[in-house]
Amino acid sequence: MQEIPDLSKNSIEQILTILEKEKEISCSLPGKGILHIEKELPYLVIYRRKKNDKGTRRFVTNEASYLIIGDEDFPGYQKLLYAISDKISADLEAFLLFEIYAGEQGSSKIKIKGPAQRLPSALDTLKEDFLKINSEFTGIYLDTEILDTPHRQPENSPHLMEIEDAKNCGAVVVGLEIPPIYRNEENKLYPVFFRSFKDFLVKAIHRSFYEFIRVQTSGGVASYNALGRKYLKQIVYDIDKQLTDIEKSYQFLWLVSPANIHEIKEKFFESNYEKVMDYHYRLLPVDPDVLKRRLYNLKMEDIDDPAMSFLFREKREELDLQISMLSERGTRNFMYDSIRLYKGVENVLCEEARGILNAVDEEDPDKDKDLLDSKAFSSMARKEFDYYKQQDENFKCKVHIRKDVNVMMVSHGELYIPEDYKMSRTEAKALIQHEVGTHVLTYYNGSNQPLHQLSNGLADYDPLQEGLAVMSEFMVDGLTANRLRILAGRVLAGEALMEGGDFQEIFRLLKMDYGFTPQRAFNITSRIMQGGGFMKDIIYLKGLVLLKEYLKNGGDYEPLLAGKYGIKHTGIIKELTDRMVLKPVQVKPSYLHSEKMCEKLELIRQGLSLPQMVCK
Repeated sequence: MQEIPDLSKNSIEQILTILEKEKEISCSLPGKGILHIEKELPYLVIYRRKKNDKGTRRFVTNEASYLIIGDEDFPGYQKLLYAISDKISADLEAFLLFEIYAGEQGSSKIKIKGPAQRLPSALDTLKEDFLKINSEFTGIYLDTEILDTPHRQPENSPHLMEIEDAKNCGAVVVGLEIPPIYRNEENKLYPVFFRSFKDFLVKAIHRSFYEFIRVQTSGGVASYNALGRKYLKQIVYDIDKQLTDIEKSYQFLWLVSPANIHEIKEKFFESNYEKVMDYHYRLLPVDPDVLKRRLYNLKMEDIDDPAMSFLFREKREELDLQISMLSERGTRNFMYDSIRLYKGVENVLCEEARGILNAVDEEDPDKDKDLLDSKAFSSMARKEFDYYKQQDENFKCKVHIRKDVNVMMVSHGELYIPEDYKMSRTEAKALIQHEVGTHVLTYYNGSNQPLHQLSNGLADYDPLQEGLAVMSEFMVDGLTANRLRILAGRVLAGEALMEGGDFQEIFRLLKMDYGFTPQRAFNITSRIMQGGGFMKDIIYLKGLVLLKEYLKNGGDYEPLLAGKYGIKHTGIIKELTDRMVLKPVQVKPSYLHSEKMCEKLELIRQGLSLPQMVCK
């Protein structure tokens, strides 16, 4: 941060010169003041330093354009405000000076002080949003009013700018007085409430700013989402890296899958489906207690960016659950935490699964004699990698053929294939897009984002990730009847697990009631029972249902490949992309925007059912 020692005429000229050349500046000012402008916006959010004013300053400091007025040389700050207003309003037609300050302790009215006749759209939008505050937060009873008064500053404080001066430099001054309900009489914050209240406040203010920009200026801002900071504070990147380091210190799926799956399978089939060997798990390479200590030492309460604060707190809760599950492998507690982690099975999803199994017949597993082995599949995967390298020469991915894995999977962007895996060419084509065109690709795209979380995955990213993976199978004519039936069977196995079913009972349910072959029934059952009861497999069908609904409602497909995140995050991802924090999709799968995909997307938007998605 550059230091400006005084607010003399020369110093103000220096600031204007930097703004002219760079369009952004971050500098310290006299009396512990700060000026931060990172993109040319027609407003400046202002706070005056004040003692015993806990929290209020933090309403301002995550803005893309803000000024903290120091506790010395106030006339110098007034001259600075005049100069900045005059310069930017000349380019953008108007400039808003928006000051935020706390009201008296015990006050119950939000006061918007500004020219109501001149800014009706912006101020009315702000008032309408604030009037929703009582329904947003229980136990809060605040009123909001617009005061059309020239006295827009805090009580017993000088004006930021006289009305006549504001007219001369193209500025409009608005004051926002907030009742300090976010702290007690001893000036201590209510931390949980403060975080939610701040996020609510920032969103309302941005919506108001967008109206000001749209109506009063020539600024080309696409939406209020674009008004947040482009450059995140260093603490965001520090915590992002630490969360990633914690997650990368263990491979969750690897550690909860049995190392002796082949022996379990042999014994089960030899005993006529009666005997189930104990699952043996790999030794933990980490101490769960140490990981949790590291996790909760992260100072997330210091993150003022609402979007990042939400994403990181969500991720911390997910990692906390995963770490607990590592130490609970083989116990009932593992299953209970698994239900929490994957949100359990809802009745509507179970009915969808039953509908699939009733409408879609099992195909003859031997009808396609042309089977590929793990080496042939590995060769196909490398050809897809070459397609990605044509788009980005830095793309790389390793393929591992292993004896000790029971299912094909991607971990940390690398592909793992069971050594004895065999599949038809149709299945192979589908799996290429499932594993490589989705899991590997989104890991790589996410790894090129400034936030590591987009490669490892935001909290609860799995349903969309697997929904995309299965949808990609459909897009390349690879979604078979048996594949869709397996996804439905996994859901019903999850339901049976939650109802107390054991290995043999779930196996018999799938084999006898739903007509699965013993091989498929075992694969579904062995996966749902690993760890002590692992609900992850329900998310494949769940994600497909969510994605199909999203696309049916006009959702855009391509942005979903920019990294690993959930359907619920699409709004935040769009916001961060609009703010230019995140990049658009870099590497795209071979099927994307093909003529075949466009035709299939149209069918989905017309209401194609899941059984109708099976290739004939």
